[in-house]
Amino acid sequence: MRHRRSDVLDHAVELLDSHGLAALTMRRLGTELGVQPSAIYHHFDNKQTLLAAVADEILARGARPRTSGEWPDLVREICGELRESMLACTDGADVVATVWAFGLGAQGPAEELEQTLRKADIPEELVLVASRTLLHYVFGHAFEEQTARQAVSLGAVERELDTIPDFDLGLDLVIDGLHARLARA
Repeated sequence: MRHRRSDVLDHAVELLDSHGLAALTMRRLGTELGVQPSAIYHHFDNKQTLLAAVADEILARGARPRTSGEWPDLVREICGELRESMLACTDGADVVATVWAFGLGAQGPAEELEQTLRKADIPEELVLVASRTLLHYVFGHAFEEQTARQAVSLGAVERELDTIPDFDLGLDLVIDGLHARLARA
């Protein structure tokens, strides 16, 4: 049976969500699709290319229209959407953050944060630092939250999930810090 790239990608996301990152191999993906693993390479040059497409698909599935006008609220929307997108798929935070860090994909949130900050007349020397700080906060929080939830659900650890720091409060602290820096400038 011949599969389109989108079929392979959809199944890769399903495999990731069902069994986690460790189970997402080219061999297993090929087996589940009823093809030789080499057939997967027709659509994706290597596993890194596949993971980049998976990360972009995770983000695309969580995308929603923007409703805020003021930059702090827009930043909250972008960061909240990124977090929710990653949490919606098993090991989504690990995949998206890694793909972004390697420069292989998942660039949409960074680009949107940079654009939002530039439109708010944030000085250029702060735009990249502020957007990266926001991304690192979201990636780190989502990774901790996702890992803790998975470990608790598997019975691997006993932890109260309400001990995970409040995402929105932490995000507001970062935004407040940027506001304070701008007020001093």
